[in-house]
Amino acid sequence: MTDQTNAPTASGGSGNEGSGGTTGGGVGRRRQPPVLVEVASVTHVTPRLVSVRVTAEDLSRFGEAAPTAHIKVFLPAPGQDVPTMPIITPEGRVWPEDQLRPTVRTYTPRAYDPDTNTLEVQFLLHGEGPASEWAQNAAPGDKLAIGGPGGRFNADPSVARWWIAGDESALPAVGTLLDSLPASASAEVHLEVEGPEDEIPLTSAAPVTVVWHHRRSGDAFGTALYDAAAEATITEDTHVWVACEASMVRRIRSLMLADNEVPVSRLVTRGYWRIGASDHPDHDYGED
Repeated sequence: MTDQTNAPTASGGSGNEGSGGTTGGGVGRRRQPPVLVEVASVTHVTPRLVSVRVTAEDLSRFGEAAPTAHIKVFLPAPGQDVPTMPIITPEGRVWPEDQLRPTVRTYTPRAYDPDTNTLEVQFLLHGEGPASEWAQNAAPGDKLAIGGPGGRFNADPSVARWWIAGDESALPAVGTLLDSLPASASAEVHLEVEGPEDEIPLTSAAPVTVVWHHRRSGDAFGTALYDAAAEATITEDTHVWVACEASMVRRIRSLMLADNEVPVSRLVTRGYWRIGASDHPDHDYGED
C-alpha cells in the first residue's frame, strides 16, 4: 500500500488481511522496535511513483514479509535530520516527551534484496502531504526509520485462480502478490490509474492478464474497478483480492458477496486510503 490523502497518490499494505487464501504467519508476534535506516537510492518508477531503497546493518527480518504485508515508516519532523524513535512496550509505542514526533505512515515493502541488504519502498507522489513531500525530495544519505513487517496474509499456493483489483495505492502490494504466485496458478488483474504514464511492468511465475483502467475523471476513484468487478466471471476456484479507496472497496466487497456469491473465505478486501483522511488505518478490511 502507499499513503494517500485525497487521491490515489501509493502503497497500502496491511495488517491482518482477514480471509481469502490465507495461512497463519505473523499471529501473536511481539511488535519489534523500528530500525533506523538510510536512503541508498531514489529512482522514479513512473512520474508519480518513487522507489526508495534503504539500508541498515541488518534488514533481514523484512525478507520474511508475507505478500501484501505492511511496514510503518517514520519520517523526520520538520527541522530534524533523524526521526525521533519510540520505545516499544507491551502497551504500544512510548514517545520521548521533549522531542517532536515523526510522521508515521503505512506502506507495503516492495522487495528485500539480501545481496545488497536493501529494502525497497515505493511512494506515490500526490502533491501535499508530509510523506509525499518527503519522497519527492528524498536523496541518498537521508535518514528515516522502518517498523514491522506486519500482516498475516499469505497467498495459498494451492489456489488455482486469482481475481485481483487495485488502484495506484495498491501497486506495490499487487506486485508482491504476483511475485508469490506459483506457475500452477493464474491471475486476472485490474488496475485503475490516472493515465498511461502510471502503468508499470508486472511479472509473475503464473500466467497473468493485466487490464489497465484509466480513471474516467479526476474524482472517479474506483469506479472502473467496480465496473470490472460487476462484469467479472468468478469461478468456484477463484480467490478475490481488492484494495483501493475505502468507500469503494466496500461497494466492491458487497458486490462480490451478493451478486458474484464469493464466499468470505475466498475474499480479501482492503481500504488503503479514504478521501479526506491523511492517515487511514492499516486495518481497514471493508467488512463494516
